[in-house]
Amino acid sequence: MSFSNLELKEFESQGKYFNFQGHSIFYQTIGEGEVLFLLHGYPFNSFDWSLVIPKISENRKIILLDFLGMGFSDKPKNHKYSFEEYAELVNAVAKHLNIKEADILAHDLAVSVVQEMLASPDKNSFKIQSVAFMNGGLFTDVYKPRMIQRLLSQTPDVIGKFLSKKMSRKSVEVSLFKVFGPNTQPVSSWLEIFWEVLNHKEGKSIAYLIGRLVFDKVHYQKRWIGAMSNTEIPFCYICGPADPNSGRHMANRFLNSFPLKPVYFLSELIGHWPQIESPEEVCAAYYQFKKDLEHSNETRK
Repeated sequence: MSFSNLELKEFESQGKYFNFQGHSIFYQTIGEGEVLFLLHGYPFNSFDWSLVIPKISENRKIILLDFLGMGFSDKPKNHKYSFEEYAELVNAVAKHLNIKEADILAHDLAVSVVQEMLASPDKNSFKIQSVAFMNGGLFTDVYKPRMIQRLLSQTPDVIGKFLSKKMSRKSVEVSLFKVFGPNTQPVSSWLEIFWEVLNHKEGKSIAYLIGRLVFDKVHYQKRWIGAMSNTEIPFCYICGPADPNSGRHMANRFLNSFPLKPVYFLSELIGHWPQIESPEEVCAAYYQFKKDLEHSNETRK
Protein backbone atom coordinates (compact mmCIF):
# COMPACT_ATOMS: atom_id res chain seq x y z
CA MET A 1 0.00 0.00 0.00
CA SER A 2 1.29 3.47 -0.84
CA PHE A 3 0.18 7.03 -0.33
CA SER A 4 -0.10 10.09 -2.53
CA ASN A 5 0.58 13.68 -1.55
CA LEU A 6 -3.18 14.12 -1.42
CA GLU A 7 -3.32 11.62 1.42
CA LEU A 8 -0.49 13.44 3.19
CA LYS A 9 -2.51 16.65 2.97
CA GLU A 10 -5.60 14.84 4.25
CA PHE A 11 -3.57 13.50 7.17
CA GLU A 12 -2.46 17.03 8.05
CA SER A 13 -6.02 18.37 7.74
CA GLN A 14 -7.26 15.83 10.29
CA GLY A 15 -4.81 17.05 12.91
CA LYS A 16 -4.67 20.08 15.14
CA TYR A 17 -2.04 22.48 16.44
CA PHE A 18 -1.21 23.79 19.88
CA ASN A 19 1.32 26.24 21.25
CA PHE A 20 4.43 24.87 22.90
CA GLN A 21 6.78 27.54 24.19
CA GLY A 22 5.83 29.85 21.34
CA HIS A 23 6.02 27.17 18.66
CA SER A 24 3.18 25.54 16.73
CA ILE A 25 3.07 21.76 17.26
CA PHE A 26 1.06 19.34 15.12
CA TYR A 27 -0.83 16.52 16.83
CA GLN A 28 -3.68 14.17 16.07
CA THR A 29 -5.89 11.75 18.02
CA ILE A 30 -7.51 8.68 16.48
CA GLY A 31 -9.88 6.12 18.01
CA GLU A 32 -11.11 5.49 21.53
CA GLY A 33 -9.94 3.36 24.43
CA GLU A 34 -6.62 2.91 26.19
CA VAL A 35 -4.17 5.58 25.10
CA LEU A 36 -1.14 4.76 22.95
CA PHE A 37 1.44 7.35 21.90
CA LEU A 38 3.04 6.60 18.54
CA LEU A 39 6.27 8.59 18.52
CA HIS A 40 8.15 9.05 15.26
CA GLY A 41 11.85 9.24 14.45
CA TYR A 42 14.25 11.43 12.49
CA PRO A 43 13.97 13.13 10.05
CA PHE A 44 10.31 12.80 8.98
CA ASN A 45 7.07 12.81 11.01
CA SER A 46 4.06 11.00 12.42
CA PHE A 47 2.82 10.10 8.93
CA ASP A 48 5.38 7.28 9.19
CA TRP A 49 2.75 5.46 11.29
CA SER A 50 -0.05 5.71 8.71
CA LEU A 51 0.00 2.05 7.71
CA VAL A 52 -0.24 0.68 11.27
CA ILE A 53 -2.94 3.09 12.47
CA PRO A 54 -6.00 1.31 10.97
CA LYS A 55 -5.19 -1.92 12.81
CA ILE A 56 -3.61 -0.65 16.01
CA SER A 57 -6.36 1.94 16.66
CA GLU A 58 -9.19 -0.61 16.60
CA ASN A 59 -9.47 -0.77 20.38
CA ARG A 60 -7.36 2.14 21.61
CA LYS A 61 -6.88 5.87 21.34
CA ILE A 62 -3.84 6.78 19.28
CA ILE A 63 -1.97 10.03 19.89
CA LEU A 64 0.40 11.28 17.23
CA LEU A 65 2.59 14.36 17.29
CA ASP A 66 5.31 15.90 15.15
CA PHE A 67 8.39 16.80 17.13
CA LEU A 68 9.61 20.38 16.97
CA GLY A 69 11.81 20.81 13.91
CA MET A 70 10.13 17.99 11.98
CA GLY A 71 7.00 17.32 9.96
CA PHE A 72 4.16 19.81 10.20
CA SER A 73 5.41 21.39 13.43
CA ASP A 74 7.44 24.60 13.46
CA LYS A 75 11.09 24.35 12.48
CA PRO A 76 13.00 27.15 14.21
CA LYS A 77 16.46 27.66 12.73
CA ASN A 78 18.25 29.24 15.67
CA HIS A 79 17.26 26.70 18.28
CA LYS A 80 18.98 24.27 20.61
CA TYR A 81 17.14 20.98 20.09
CA SER A 82 17.42 18.53 22.97
CA PHE A 83 16.07 15.27 24.32
CA GLU A 84 14.88 17.09 27.42
CA GLU A 85 12.77 19.47 25.32
CA TYR A 86 11.30 16.63 23.28
CA ALA A 87 10.38 14.78 26.48
CA GLU A 88 8.77 17.96 27.73
CA LEU A 89 6.86 18.24 24.46
CA VAL A 90 5.38 14.74 24.79
CA ASN A 91 4.27 15.60 28.31
CA ALA A 92 2.82 18.91 27.12
CA VAL A 93 0.69 17.11 24.54
CA ALA A 94 -0.51 14.66 27.21
CA LYS A 95 -1.38 17.53 29.52
CA HIS A 96 -3.11 19.41 26.71
CA LEU A 97 -5.28 16.35 26.05
CA ASN A 98 -5.78 15.58 29.75
CA ILE A 99 -4.11 12.18 29.43
CA LYS A 100 -3.54 10.51 32.80
CA GLU A 101 -1.91 7.27 31.65
CA ALA A 102 -0.70 5.85 28.35
CA ASP A 103 1.42 3.24 26.60
CA ILE A 104 4.20 4.29 24.22
CA LEU A 105 5.49 2.82 20.96
CA ALA A 106 8.62 4.72 19.94
CA HIS A 107 10.76 4.52 16.79
CA ASP A 108 14.28 5.74 16.01
CA LEU A 109 14.99 9.14 17.64
CA ALA A 110 11.87 8.83 19.81
CA VAL A 111 13.48 5.82 21.52
CA SER A 112 15.96 8.23 23.10
CA VAL A 113 13.21 10.70 23.99
CA VAL A 114 11.43 7.98 25.93
CA GLN A 115 14.68 6.97 27.62
CA GLU A 116 14.90 10.56 28.86
CA MET A 117 11.31 10.31 30.12
CA LEU A 118 12.15 7.12 32.03
CA ALA A 119 15.17 8.86 33.54
CA SER A 120 13.08 11.88 34.65
CA PRO A 121 9.90 10.33 36.10
CA ASP A 122 9.11 13.35 38.28
CA LYS A 123 8.76 15.51 35.16
CA ASN A 124 6.17 13.31 33.47
CA SER A 125 2.60 14.61 33.41
CA PHE A 126 1.10 11.13 32.91
CA LYS A 127 1.74 7.57 34.02
CA ILE A 128 3.66 5.53 31.47
CA GLN A 129 2.03 2.09 31.45
CA SER A 130 4.47 0.37 29.09
CA VAL A 131 7.06 1.12 26.42
CA ALA A 132 7.80 -0.65 23.14
CA PHE A 133 11.09 0.54 21.65
CA MET A 134 11.50 -0.11 17.92
CA ASN A 135 14.67 0.13 15.82
CA GLY A 136 16.34 2.92 17.74
CA GLY A 137 19.77 3.66 19.19
CA LEU A 138 19.30 2.53 22.77
CA PHE A 139 23.03 1.84 23.10
CA THR A 140 25.57 4.15 21.49
CA ASP A 141 28.36 1.57 21.60
CA VAL A 142 26.68 -0.55 18.92
CA TYR A 143 24.70 2.11 17.03
CA LYS A 144 25.91 2.49 13.43
CA PRO A 145 25.09 5.95 12.02
CA ARG A 146 24.84 6.48 8.27
CA MET A 147 27.49 8.46 6.43
CA ILE A 148 24.98 11.24 5.69
CA GLN A 149 24.36 11.54 9.44
CA ARG A 150 28.07 11.93 10.11
CA LEU A 151 28.54 14.50 7.37
CA LEU A 152 25.58 16.58 8.54
CA SER A 153 26.09 16.29 12.25
CA GLN A 154 29.72 15.59 13.12
CA THR A 155 31.12 18.52 11.18
CA PRO A 156 31.36 22.18 12.29
CA ASP A 157 28.06 24.08 12.27
CA VAL A 158 28.93 26.05 9.17
CA ILE A 159 29.57 22.84 7.21
CA GLY A 160 26.48 21.10 8.61
CA LYS A 161 24.34 24.08 7.68
CA PHE A 162 25.80 24.23 4.17
CA LEU A 163 25.34 20.49 3.58
CA SER A 164 21.76 20.55 4.89
CA LYS A 165 20.78 23.27 2.44
CA LYS A 166 22.57 21.58 -0.48
CA MET A 167 21.32 18.08 0.33
CA SER A 168 19.69 16.68 -2.79
CA ARG A 169 16.67 14.47 -3.09
CA LYS A 170 18.85 11.78 -4.67
CA SER A 171 21.23 11.75 -1.69
CA VAL A 172 18.30 11.40 0.72
CA GLU A 173 16.83 8.56 -1.31
CA VAL A 174 20.15 6.72 -1.55
CA SER A 175 20.45 6.94 2.24
CA LEU A 176 16.93 5.58 2.67
CA PHE A 177 17.51 2.68 0.27
CA LYS A 178 20.42 1.55 2.45
CA VAL A 179 18.37 1.27 5.64
CA PHE A 180 15.15 -0.23 4.25
CA GLY A 181 15.11 -3.98 3.77
CA PRO A 182 16.16 -5.30 0.34
CA ASN A 183 12.66 -6.53 -0.51
CA THR A 184 10.72 -3.67 1.12
CA GLN A 185 12.28 -0.61 -0.49
CA PRO A 186 10.19 2.60 -0.39
CA VAL A 187 8.04 3.08 -3.49
CA SER A 188 7.99 6.36 -5.41
CA SER A 189 4.95 7.74 -3.58
CA TRP A 190 6.67 7.27 -0.21
CA LEU A 191 9.84 8.90 -1.51
CA GLU A 192 7.75 11.87 -2.66
CA ILE A 193 6.15 12.12 0.79
CA PHE A 194 9.49 11.88 2.59
CA TRP A 195 10.90 14.70 0.47
CA GLU A 196 7.84 16.91 0.95
CA VAL A 197 7.81 16.38 4.73
CA LEU A 198 11.54 17.07 4.98
CA ASN A 199 11.21 20.33 3.05
CA HIS A 200 8.03 21.58 4.73
CA LYS A 201 8.72 24.91 6.44
CA GLU A 202 12.31 24.71 5.15
CA GLY A 203 13.01 21.76 7.41
CA LYS A 204 15.83 20.41 5.29
CA SER A 205 17.92 23.43 6.21
CA ILE A 206 17.97 22.44 9.90
CA ALA A 207 18.41 18.68 9.45
CA TYR A 208 21.95 18.91 10.83
CA LEU A 209 20.76 20.51 14.09
CA ILE A 210 18.48 17.61 14.99
CA GLY A 211 20.89 15.06 13.56
CA ARG A 212 23.45 16.17 16.14
CA LEU A 213 21.29 14.62 18.85
CA VAL A 214 22.38 11.19 17.62
CA PHE A 215 25.92 11.97 18.72
CA ASP A 216 24.89 13.75 21.92
CA LYS A 217 23.46 10.50 23.27
CA VAL A 218 26.83 9.30 24.54
CA HIS A 219 26.56 11.86 27.35
CA TYR A 220 23.23 10.40 28.49
CA GLN A 221 23.97 6.69 28.23
CA LYS A 222 24.92 5.89 31.82
CA ARG A 223 21.90 7.73 33.21
CA TRP A 224 19.44 6.33 30.66
CA ILE A 225 20.57 2.71 30.93
CA GLY A 226 20.52 3.03 34.70
CA ALA A 227 16.94 4.30 34.54
CA MET A 228 15.93 1.36 32.32
CA SER A 229 17.54 -1.03 34.80
CA ASN A 230 15.65 0.46 37.73
CA THR A 231 12.25 1.30 36.29
CA GLU A 232 9.19 -0.80 37.08
CA ILE A 233 7.63 0.19 33.76
CA PRO A 234 7.57 -2.86 31.45
CA PHE A 235 9.36 -2.44 28.13
CA CYS A 236 10.42 -4.44 25.09
CA TYR A 237 12.33 -4.11 21.81
CA ILE A 238 10.65 -4.65 18.44
CA CYS A 239 13.32 -5.32 15.85
CA GLY A 240 13.58 -5.12 12.09
CA PRO A 241 16.74 -7.31 11.93
CA ALA A 242 18.09 -6.02 8.60
CA ASP A 243 18.40 -2.44 9.84
CA PRO A 244 22.12 -1.55 9.56
CA ASN A 245 21.71 1.19 12.20
CA SER A 246 19.75 -0.49 14.98
CA GLY A 247 18.85 -3.97 13.83
CA ARG A 248 19.82 -7.40 15.13
CA HIS A 249 23.03 -6.11 16.71
CA MET A 250 21.00 -3.60 18.78
CA ALA A 251 18.52 -6.30 19.80
CA ASN A 252 21.38 -8.56 20.90
CA ARG A 253 22.85 -5.73 22.96
CA PHE A 254 19.41 -5.18 24.49
CA LEU A 255 19.15 -8.87 25.41
CA ASN A 256 22.60 -8.82 26.99
CA SER A 257 21.65 -5.84 29.16
CA PHE A 258 18.07 -6.83 29.92
CA PRO A 259 17.83 -10.63 29.57
CA LEU A 260 14.40 -10.71 31.21
CA LYS A 261 12.88 -8.18 28.81
CA PRO A 262 11.28 -9.43 25.58
CA VAL A 263 12.54 -8.85 22.07
CA TYR A 264 10.16 -9.38 19.16
CA PHE A 265 12.04 -10.08 15.93
CA LEU A 266 10.25 -9.28 12.70
CA SER A 267 11.01 -11.07 9.42
CA GLU A 268 14.73 -11.36 8.71
CA LEU A 269 14.82 -8.85 5.83
CA ILE A 270 12.81 -6.04 7.47
CA GLY A 271 14.92 -2.92 7.92
CA HIS A 272 14.86 0.38 9.78
CA TRP A 273 11.26 1.47 9.07
CA PRO A 274 9.19 -1.60 10.07
CA GLN A 275 5.95 0.41 10.33
CA ILE A 276 6.24 1.11 6.60
CA GLU A 277 7.96 -2.09 5.47
CA SER A 278 5.75 -4.55 7.35
CA PRO A 279 2.95 -2.81 9.29
CA GLU A 280 1.12 -6.09 9.89
CA GLU A 281 4.14 -7.55 11.67
CA VAL A 282 4.59 -4.42 13.78
CA CYS A 283 0.97 -4.61 14.92
CA ALA A 284 1.27 -8.33 15.63
CA ALA A 285 4.46 -7.82 17.63
CA TYR A 286 2.93 -4.99 19.64
CA TYR A 287 -0.23 -6.99 20.36
CA GLN A 288 1.94 -9.91 21.45
CA PHE A 289 3.84 -7.63 23.83
CA LYS A 290 0.57 -6.45 25.39
CA LYS A 291 -0.75 -10.02 25.56
CA ASP A 292 2.43 -11.22 27.24
CA LEU A 293 2.14 -8.37 29.75
CA GLU A 294 -1.42 -9.32 30.61
CA HIS A 295 -0.39 -12.95 31.07
CA SER A 296 2.52 -11.91 33.29
CA ASN A 297 0.26 -9.74 35.42
CA GLU A 298 -2.27 -12.55 35.83
CA THR A 299 0.50 -14.97 36.82
CA ARG A 300 1.67 -12.62 39.56
CA LYS A 301 -1.85 -12.55 40.99
